[in-house]
Amino acid sequence: MPPQDTTNQLAIDVPAQPKKRTRGELQSAIKSARDIMRKDAGLNGDLDRLPQLTWILFLRAFDVCVEEEREAEILGYERVIQPPYDWKSWGARTEFTGKEFLDFVNMKLLPYLRDLRSDEEGDPRNVISTIFQDVNNRMLSGTLLRDLVNVVNDINFDSADDIHTMAFVYESILKEMRDAAGDSGEFYTPRPVIRFMVEQSFLRLGESILDPACGTGGFLVEAYEELKELPRSQAELAELHHNIRGMEKKPLPYLLGMMNLLLHGIDAPNVIRTNALRKMREESSPRHRVNVVLTNPPFGGEEEKSVAAAFDSAGVGTHETAWLFLYSVIERLKPGGRCAIVLPNGVLFGGGVGAKIKQKLMRECNLHTIVRLPQGVFAPYTQIPANLLFFEKAGSTKETWFYEVPLPEGRRGYSKTKPMRYEEFAACAKWWGGEERTGREATEYAWKVDASEIAKGGYNLDLSNPQAGGDLTHRSPGDLLDELIKTEREILDLLGELKAELRHL
Repeated sequence: MPPQDTTNQLAIDVPAQPKKRTRGELQSAIKSARDIMRKDAGLNGDLDRLPQLTWILFLRAFDVCVEEEREAEILGYERVIQPPYDWKSWGARTEFTGKEFLDFVNMKLLPYLRDLRSDEEGDPRNVISTIFQDVNNRMLSGTLLRDLVNVVNDINFDSADDIHTMAFVYESILKEMRDAAGDSGEFYTPRPVIRFMVEQSFLRLGESILDPACGTGGFLVEAYEELKELPRSQAELAELHHNIRGMEKKPLPYLLGMMNLLLHGIDAPNVIRTNALRKMREESSPRHRVNVVLTNPPFGGEEEKSVAAAFDSAGVGTHETAWLFLYSVIERLKPGGRCAIVLPNGVLFGGGVGAKIKQKLMRECNLHTIVRLPQGVFAPYTQIPANLLFFEKAGSTKETWFYEVPLPEGRRGYSKTKPMRYEEFAACAKWWGGEERTGREATEYAWKVDASEIAKGGYNLDLSNPQAGGDLTHRSPGDLLDELIKTEREILDLLGELKAELRHL
């Protein structure tokens, strides 16, 4: 009897390995998705299209990266999202389309996701419920919605390479979102600034790391990327995931941030949607404190009365968001904890309540370094000069080093097409002196000031580089004009603070 031909049987038993998607292929898929969304009358611009794409991507990625992985690893695993609401029941069914499909998404799927609940802390059901509380399908055509879901369904997420590539593509979309949002008054931290702040914080495995204004998750993703190769067991990896913590008040950045963290490998992000100032004020016990804070809090805005009133007992009578965040961060740190925070010039030179908070900062913490960024780092959204403050809750400040990052030679500023580059921090990183900050010396860009001198000056931290010199004859007309503009802005900031305080008297 001739041997049986098993070729076809082998083809069935040994599934083909999923084809890895190149970055170009994924970018092409995302472009197709955006082209489909442009045809739908319910979506207007990227501020509508990106959230629409994001919640669909989230469900697809959650199905593959969480549900399928846990089914393969855990015997008897019960899916978080049950049929008929799991991806296979609606997302993968290409024949499910038109009005019936649209009605299912609007009237059944999204309400189901909003109502997921669990009493167990850290359960993904609670995460999904929080994410989808403010998510709505904005598309009006069931056919176009089906086409969009089909494009997302073709993204495999079947390997770590696919996920990392998708994360890269997604971050490029986020950058476009930031550009669009910046025109609406929201400013996001440039990636080179985030990377520098994370690296100079010298993160360690086992530390709790918080961004109380996490937005789309830039600081949290960078912190995780810095530490993710260090865990030696699943228990250590799970602890790292839990220790990457965030808070975000607005629903859209919260959704984008959760998606960003999921794509980078954190399947149950420890991020809550809340007003961080109110939350941190309510949670004042030592068990809520953290080892590290990395953040760029909102500035130039005012908090509502109920939030500001929560700080009255601390003697912090202000509605200015940046001041309240700085005060809250100091309180949130564990003994020995450390912080890297972006703050505008108005905080550095502000008096009144601001001086009181800076006095608290220097008495309770070692404000060891202030990095003065070149003007226009956040251009074109704002020209307000920004600074990076690094401090640790380990005794009072004795001296503060200042480092002025210069503009690249031949440059007058930054723009969307010519943003700040990470390489511009190289000289500062070299000067830093490692985790112990050893061997620091004064240079043309670096100088130190005794804490007693800062106190005598009313805790004004807007201190000029003494190496720059005061001889106006050696300064260009452009530099003099920049200095005049800076001074006028500082005056306007002070007048704005005064007006805000008078309004609330």
